[in-house]
Amino acid sequence: VRGLSPSKQILHENGDNTLIFEARFESGNLQKVVKVNEFEYQLTLRTDLYTSKYTQWYYFQVSNTQAGMPYRFTIVNFSKANSLYKRGMRPLLYSEADAKKHNVGWRRTGNEIKYYRNSAGRGGRQYFSLTWTFQFPHNRDTCYFAHCYPYTYSNLQDYLVSISKDPVKSKFCKIHVLCHSLARNIVYVLTITNPHEGDKDTKRKAVILTARVHPGETNSSWIMKGFLDYILGNSGNAQVLRDNFVFKVIPMLNPDGVIVGNHRCSLAGQDLNRKYKSNLKEFYPSIWYTRNMIKRVMEERDIILYCDLHGHNRKKNVFVYGCERKQQAKAPTLHPRVFPLLLSKICPDKFSFPDCRFKVQKSKEGTGRVVMWKMGISNSYTLEAS
Repeated sequence: VRGLSPSKQILHENGDNTLIFEARFESGNLQKVVKVNEFEYQLTLRTDLYTSKYTQWYYFQVSNTQAGMPYRFTIVNFSKANSLYKRGMRPLLYSEADAKKHNVGWRRTGNEIKYYRNSAGRGGRQYFSLTWTFQFPHNRDTCYFAHCYPYTYSNLQDYLVSISKDPVKSKFCKIHVLCHSLARNIVYVLTITNPHEGDKDTKRKAVILTARVHPGETNSSWIMKGFLDYILGNSGNAQVLRDNFVFKVIPMLNPDGVIVGNHRCSLAGQDLNRKYKSNLKEFYPSIWYTRNMIKRVMEERDIILYCDLHGHNRKKNVFVYGCERKQQAKAPTLHPRVFPLLLSKICPDKFSFPDCRFKVQKSKEGTGRVVMWKMGISNSYTLEAS
């Protein structure tokens, strides 16, 4: 997008222990680094492209490391006043040496973690800092730091290729092109259901699942992967679900934002999860085509559930936002609290019913959840995970 390719930074002399930072890779985000002293660095994140805000997602590489030394990193331009970093969350570290020698992947790291209001700001907005201390595990290692476990567009493509090459899964999971994004990346849609005989198929109700409308919420992609692993598996439950339902799945609604390392927006510089009422097909293609696909499905069969997967930066647990009218229908299948209540009974250690909300706020009227509910899908949810 910016026409840049990584250039190798050259150290001035052999004894120079300055860390080398790089973020010009898929999903990377880091704009600037200032060396404060030998082991302390001040970092600035890049805003979402074509906006002046949404600094939350970070993902960058560090090389020329020294093991066992007390480093301190401070990111100085977060935009949210509150954060789970105040409640025990820690940054993620990946060491290439540990991955190679010990098969260790991403892990939480950091001590003396503080998230606080600083004296900086821009355009009337206040900035917040995240600071932490840590030690690199190896000398001359290449390491990565991230806000949440990265899941790139390439990761998704590799996963879909593995499904298409699987002789069993490819029989009941069809992968199609929903549309192309502004940067001409493919937005995929999966149709998952067991082959049927005769007209049985029309009796099958539909389930719609979407994820990654907000690029920085990578946990939504891991939840989506978990769902797909399960529904494409050979367990008895997965077979029953595929026999009885047609699943329409869009695993990545905003591939452009994911690729460039945005936190919230597309290349139109807009939050796509506020654009479900829009008819601007050329600006928000994935949203326009998703809504149209759902309208077509509704003409063929009942949609029993719509759920858009998200990640939450300020609240713990897994929970949903649903929609209900003041005078809710008597039929229990139409009651939006039933599905989340079942989830909380099935996995009480993860899913929190008390954190769920069902009020439709005016500011959320352009979201997928509210628009699908107004189109007639009673069980219409946003699923949030910390």
